[in-house]
Amino acid sequence: MIRKDSIETAYAFMHQKLRVYEHSTLDWQKDDIEYIIGNYADEINPDLLSLLSGGRADYLKDHKKFQDDLTHAVAVLESMLQ
Repeated sequence: MIRKDSIETAYAFMHQKLRVYEHSTLDWQKDDIEYIIGNYADEINPDLLSLLSGGRADYLKDHKKFQDDLTHAVAVLESMLQ
């Protein structure tokens, strides 16, 4: 079961981190955000993560796909809030 407050919390956190990530020119800052979001993905509601990831085990944890994954997660969460 996915509660609305779980969606709202995930959206607010990921949206803020995505905006910083998109505009950052500092590799260490982007690495920190990837680390923080990866850890957050370990703690998020498992049903919500499954819905976002489509079952992909490396969702939000693969450096090469990170920005696309985070952009996707924010878009899906935003649509769930409407």
